[in-house]
Amino acid sequence: AQNSIAALVKADSIGCYGSEFDVWLTADNRLVVNHDSTFKGVNMQKSTAQQCTGVTLDNGEQLPTLQQYLEKAGQLKTRLILELKAHKTPEQETRAVEAIVKMVKDMGLDNRTEYITFSRHATKEFIRLAPKGTPVYYLEGDLSPKELKAWGCAGPDYHFSVFKKHPEWIKESHDLGMKVNAWTVNDPKDMKWLIGQGVDFITTNEPVKLQEILQ
Repeated sequence: AQNSIAALVKADSIGCYGSEFDVWLTADNRLVVNHDSTFKGVNMQKSTAQQCTGVTLDNGEQLPTLQQYLEKAGQLKTRLILELKAHKTPEQETRAVEAIVKMVKDMGLDNRTEYITFSRHATKEFIRLAPKGTPVYYLEGDLSPKELKAWGCAGPDYHFSVFKKHPEWIKESHDLGMKVNAWTVNDPKDMKWLIGQGVDFITTNEPVKLQEILQ
């Protein structure tokens, strides 16, 4: 199940660079981990943490809080690729970023955590609030490498179709000292094309397939 603790453990067990997961701020200002804004009838932003964590994932686990997810991560080695979902207001996003950065620091996971988001506001807040040098990537796909560099981003983290349209952005990013990630790449053909273009990272639901290609 996506965003489950089992998925995190599996990613670690096969030596993935990192495990990507998605974070929401609940109505009572708690942080929970889930991909969708509404899952099994529960709206993450409009519900309490208790209501959210009452949801059962497809593998039988309860929907985890960020704290539970990070507690497990503390026993593992894989990096944490934390995506803050775009929220309804900038104020919510700032509250979420503040709480995330504090929790990650308190749990001693600063040096293993990278931040990604579709929200321009949240991107700038992570750059402002996370420890200096923490990788922060922007996901939307509508800014050039030069614009991302000016913000202080670690690089573009765009859908692979964006790089098909703008293959020159890969080299431009590297020339600016930035890294490039493409998501979510499950077809071996696309994996091979991106590897040939020299991207640094590939986000996939098929990590074993990607590892075989890399080998």
